[in-house]
Amino acid sequence: MSKIFSYFSKAEIALWLFAAAMITGSAALFGGGNLLTLIASLIGITAIIINAKGNPFGQLMGFIFALFYGYISWGFSYYGEMITYLGMTGPMSALSFISWIRNPYKKGKAEVRVNTIKAPEVLFMCLLTAAVTVLFFFILRFFNTANLIPSTLSVTTSFAAVYLTFRRSEYFSLVYALNDIVLIILWGLASFTERTYISVSICFTMFLVTDIYGFICWRRMKCRQAEQ
Repeated sequence: MSKIFSYFSKAEIALWLFAAAMITGSAALFGGGNLLTLIASLIGITAIIINAKGNPFGQLMGFIFALFYGYISWGFSYYGEMITYLGMTGPMSALSFISWIRNPYKKGKAEVRVNTIKAPEVLFMCLLTAAVTVLFFFILRFFNTANLIPSTLSVTTSFAAVYLTFRRSEYFSLVYALNDIVLIILWGLASFTERTYISVSICFTMFLVTDIYGFICWRRMKCRQAEQ
């Protein structure tokens, strides 16, 4: 425990405790005893904090979160979320773990080396993301996915985020923050049908805060690595 507390800063511990308290409190108030949603949310928030440190272990936790979240999405017929997380985010988290492990900042150090993506690759990513978006729009429409437009936007932001994560770009957290905003809207709409999903919307609000923090950390990390 002493090693854990020494690894994370006081601000990171405080941020995790605040987010965990908000997630747990909302689950107790709106969750209706849905333990699975609570567990998934706590795993997700922990993964984001660890990712903010550039630690590859965060990607393993992200893979576990994807499995939980895919199942939760299936329960509300959010097939876009289910397919995205089980078929894309989960596998890409596993690949990102390998990529981060193979590209450490220093040998034996649990910190990934931040990568710089140049303009041609950014263009390639945008074109690929657009193609995936169009493809998933028709797939989701075929399955009568609830709230089709925000579900499709979630696929767009998720794909761009996992691509940037795999490529070790500091902007992956920023794009995940955009994805969080879409998901806050998506699960907010779901809560009109079932109040249990209010807790999921609050969960992604906490994800938004921590993803923004993660982006700030990676920007600082990139500058520090460049100077050394």
